[in-house]
Amino acid sequence: MTQLTVTPSNYPALLRSLFDAAVAAAQPALCLAQHLPPPPKGRTLVIGAGKASAAMARALEEHWRGPLQGLVVTRYGYEVPCERIEIVQAAHPVPDAAGLAASERIAQLVTGLTPDDLVIALISGGGSSLLVAPGADLTLADKQAVNAALLASGATISEMNCVRRHLSSLKGGRLGALCHPAQLLTLLISDVPGDAPMDIASGPTVADSSTCLQALEIVQRYQIAMPEAMRTLLESGAGETVKPGDPRLQNSSVRLITTPQIALEAAAMVARAAGLTPYILGDSLEGEARDVAKTLAGITRQVAQHGQPFQAPCVLLSGGETTVTLRGHGRGGRNVEFLLALALALGELNGVYALAGDTDGVDGVEEIAGALLTPDTLARAWAAGMNPRTYLDNNDTHSFFQALGDSVVTGPTLTNVNDFRAIVIA
Repeated sequence: MTQLTVTPSNYPALLRSLFDAAVAAAQPALCLAQHLPPPPKGRTLVIGAGKASAAMARALEEHWRGPLQGLVVTRYGYEVPCERIEIVQAAHPVPDAAGLAASERIAQLVTGLTPDDLVIALISGGGSSLLVAPGADLTLADKQAVNAALLASGATISEMNCVRRHLSSLKGGRLGALCHPAQLLTLLISDVPGDAPMDIASGPTVADSSTCLQALEIVQRYQIAMPEAMRTLLESGAGETVKPGDPRLQNSSVRLITTPQIALEAAAMVARAAGLTPYILGDSLEGEARDVAKTLAGITRQVAQHGQPFQAPCVLLSGGETTVTLRGHGRGGRNVEFLLALALALGELNGVYALAGDTDGVDGVEEIAGALLTPDTLARAWAAGMNPRTYLDNNDTHSFFQALGDSVVTGPTLTNVNDFRAIVIA
């Protein structure tokens, strides 16, 4: 690790190194092997879904000593070549026909197993859209419309996944139930606040305590249009998920192999090595991106002006998943929305640098992870004839930072431990 000397000129490079360290700490090659069991008497099947599932499959192949076969589905561009496990690519965040076909094949793969067989499920963020299998009488078009509406509604990830679980024939523990009576090991990379297994990819292999009634209330709260088949599924209770204590999951175990907290701790180590004191404010901050920005701006201002509750120079680290209620028609994502709102909340406060990005390399639907904020961001924008408030109001924050040359582009990171935010106070 190259140690950076802390000066204002290299704060942007330091911030990028913190982000890169967080992503590196969540790589399956680093954290998966220690969680593998010995080979079973029978067959070993690998299934999976998520942005990290292909990288997880590669790591498993490299450390598995017995026979192996399987199928996982990942986001377009996130494929990692494997020899024994088939990798299929599909759309995210709105599902497509490729994801539906892969989901049907995965369901077929785990049928007819015995107690001597082992299923290893590789599950990570993004799996909710990739493992698309509509519930009774729903169509792929129905799922696409509901998913798009949820993404634009401002609903939290937990709320969205509650709805998704009850509109699926595989999520909410149903895929795990199909594996019965085989042994089932689920390896999870968490991208959700609180690391609840049922919320990671909507919990296809784990029990779910939420109900159809709760899902219906969420849909009504955010005024999501419901096709008749969806209303029937939720109101009748026919979309109920697999509950805790279900005997079909009695041979099931779950292991979290990496989490947002682990990623934040890796970034904190890099900060210390550079001579900055890191403070992790939380790994599960939620809320509207603009509201979270105002809160963190208030903390930043208190540190910069009063040395409370921390002394500068320092770096404030946080993770979690904010939400964005779409009001405009621009190019944006929750991390860049947060960052521009932070800039506006800080105003002319000097000596503050920040980075916000999604650890999967995709903020919103753009192949852009996030962006950098410097003390002169707003001044440079005004000088270029750009009104920052207009860009924020139009949810056009990728366009804003891209025009300034401050976008953070990583390409596919092959992992996903949610959002990463770092604020350096000089």
